[in-house]
Amino acid sequence: MNQNSPTTLDVTLGARSYPVWIGRGLLADAARWRERLRGRHVLVISNTTVAPLYLDRVTRGLEGLKWASFLIEDGEAHKSFANVERALAALAELGATRDACVIALGGGVVGDLAGFSAACWMRGIDFIQMPTTLLSMVDSSVGGKTGVNLPAGKNLVGAFHQPRAVVADIDTLATLPDREYRAGLAEVIKGAAIGDEPFFAWLETHADALAARDDNAVVEAIARKLRYKAGVVARDETEQGERALLNLGHTFGHALETAGNYTMLLHGEGVAIGMLLAARLSERLEMSSAADTARLQRLLETVGLPVAIPPGMDAQQLLALMRLDKKNTAGTLRLILWRGIGKAEIVAGVGEDDVLATLQAAIAG
Repeated sequence: MNQNSPTTLDVTLGARSYPVWIGRGLLADAARWRERLRGRHVLVISNTTVAPLYLDRVTRGLEGLKWASFLIEDGEAHKSFANVERALAALAELGATRDACVIALGGGVVGDLAGFSAACWMRGIDFIQMPTTLLSMVDSSVGGKTGVNLPAGKNLVGAFHQPRAVVADIDTLATLPDREYRAGLAEVIKGAAIGDEPFFAWLETHADALAARDDNAVVEAIARKLRYKAGVVARDETEQGERALLNLGHTFGHALETAGNYTMLLHGEGVAIGMLLAARLSERLEMSSAADTARLQRLLETVGLPVAIPPGMDAQQLLALMRLDKKNTAGTLRLILWRGIGKAEIVAGVGEDDVLATLQAAIAG
């Protein structure tokens, strides 16, 4: 693998499409991604952890353009309206016109905030995703979901705004802490659990290689997950139906993240625990078997992901937070559950008693 031969996917949305490049040396390969820039103004949004490592690789490719950088602190707590306002002020100071571009250099927090800021500036300008974490490479960088958090819950404010390109340079994974790398594997597993049982079996076989960050296994896992996601997004861009399946585990997981003030769990860790809770609820509702739940738990544990609700969390509080989920309709819970591995479905009107019992049983251990 080299920077001249990345794995390339196309996300097609009607008459629109954009490329996704996966490989080594891509941040420095400006000849590839600079063609996606239409104007002369560029704002690179990153964070204080990523910028010292990779910002120079990107800005060297912006020679001849008028560019600036805007940094936020690292962490979910900084995906806030205050930082959106600061990002928009940076665009104003740059003199950004309607053909300007925002580059998101970082993980999911940076990508969400940068994309939302780009969607807001002059009612929508271009942005390019340059994800630097496994989690953002396999999930948030593709599909156009952007957003910010409120104290009441995660991603309650946002917009659908598709990127012009996604540049997934796996060199950045070398500096990713083990915990954050494992959190990314949760989203890989989630895609297989939703609708691709053969991929799930592949993950079981290659779990050790993925845990060891083997290049070929990592690129294959990213590509397979994104091919699945791109197909779903193409069929349901604004989440009116099928795309909601991509939220398997998210209603539980977001409640866990919020209850922990966005500091106790990484997003992928919340998704891992949430997926398992969704599987246990499915089992309680006699939709799936204990064998499927056990198979999911075994894979999560094999790659080093948490499977238990953190100590000190309260089932009633978690249920209250779940009521705020964006998928809910008419005041009733609407969850993504499954009928076994690769067979997720949207289930409306889920009884709160069953959800509460599932949470209580998990907390009791």
